[in-house]
Amino acid sequence: MAVVTGIGDSALSRTLAALKERPARWLVTGSAGFIGSHLVEALLQAGQTVVSLDNFATGRRENLDHVASLVGPEAWSRHRFVEGDIRDPETCQSVCASIDYVLHQAALGSVPRSIARPVDSHATNVNGFLNILVAARDNGVKRLVYASSSAVYGDHPALPKVEPEIGRPLSPYAVTKRVNELYADVFASTYGMKSVGLRYFNVFGPRQDPDGPYAAVIPRWVKALLTGDPVVIYGDGETSRDFCYVKNVVQANILGACRDEQDTPHEVFNVAVFQRTSLQTLFECIRDLLARDFPGVATAQCRHDPFRPGDVRHSLADITRIGDRLGYVPSHDLRQGLVDALEWYVNSIGAPVGGIQAGSG
Repeated sequence: MAVVTGIGDSALSRTLAALKERPARWLVTGSAGFIGSHLVEALLQAGQTVVSLDNFATGRRENLDHVASLVGPEAWSRHRFVEGDIRDPETCQSVCASIDYVLHQAALGSVPRSIARPVDSHATNVNGFLNILVAARDNGVKRLVYASSSAVYGDHPALPKVEPEIGRPLSPYAVTKRVNELYADVFASTYGMKSVGLRYFNVFGPRQDPDGPYAAVIPRWVKALLTGDPVVIYGDGETSRDFCYVKNVVQANILGACRDEQDTPHEVFNVAVFQRTSLQTLFECIRDLLARDFPGVATAQCRHDPFRPGDVRHSLADITRIGDRLGYVPSHDLRQGLVDALEWYVNSIGAPVGGIQAGSG
């Protein structure tokens, strides 16, 4: 399979055009988070009405403030924010009332966090997910799209990863996401509940938090390079990932929600680019792009620490199924996504930049 990018908006554009003709009511959970805020933004720009839910455990108010400034007052007037917790069944019932589609992003992410705090991960990712499923069922939601994870592939050695072939989970986080898929499948067969699971592969983009012990690798490394802190790679640098820009994830969520009503009640899809990048290569790409505006980082080197428990060695997604069933084609590969995202990362850290341009770095 070849990587094809830049044309992924075709199916999405058709879907958004249809939605503008017949607007729907959407619930986005985890709306103040990185991915959730991008979904709120896209839906409001498409003329939809959005209810959003967050408890600010990991989400940030400034993400929603940023969306409000981007979409403008008229679009923002179609948004209602609820501060609440998916671990509370009554809250879930309330926000699902009169909703057509649910995009469920609320979760405690991070493999290391789940290893340090497995009970917290289970309470949010499993109990909270079940509350949302029940509320969506009880309120007659047309379809629920939920965030699963590439972590469910666990120790399965085959590459690329194909949806039916999974291995033994390597972390509590992976277990919670696999349980989500099992619950959604049971709700489909038992109650006829329509849902789509999206196995995200290393999503990155604007509004992704560079701080804290569980920060994602790309914003964390950008910040480290600009502040002179060490860039740490766990292992030998050959660990590889399929990095996926957030606009690809937005596309997958909207296409998943609006798929044909006659399609399979529950199905799981990989969301990625089909592009395998080692951590060493990722570091060099980020460094070289930053060096165009910050020459001082050009000679920066990374530090190698021991492998962490629970980390998967290699990850690469087969995206044939989501392409065939939903019309998904990634609009951004890793480099295109980095060029789009780096200026935001830099500005969020407080280092002014005149603009980062694509090139051959």
